Amino acid sequence: MIEWYTAIEIVVALLVGLVCIVYGLVGRGPNDYTLGATLFVELLLVAQFVIALIAPLSGNMPTGSLLEFWLYLGVALIIPPAAVFWGLVERTRWSTVILGAACFAIAVMLYRMTAIWFIQGT
Repeated sequence: MIEWYTAIEIVVALLVGLVCIVYGLVGRGPNDYTLGATLFVELLLVAQFVIALIAPLSGNMPTGSLLEFWLYLGVALIIPPAAVFWGLVERTRWSTVILGAACFAIAVMLYRMTAIWFIQGT
């Protein structure tokens, strides 16, 4: 993992989550902006997946459990598409709140993945 990239991912996920929550609580359903922003978080996660594949080859090894890291990343890759699917199927304001909650969950999972990769000892 790359620390600065993960920090950017966390900040973007938190901002997108905040925007989606506010849009939902104001009463707006999912739109191109909220769905697109959530898919952007997914795009960042796909790039993180590629980085996590390449990083050990360049000597950037995780300090914690590799299995735990990959399980977190695998679940994190599933959450945004599931939330976007929900937003497309149910076009209510609560779907927008779900998009925000999904992005907040991604931010927490990224923080945990950072701890597994950089901080946690074996």
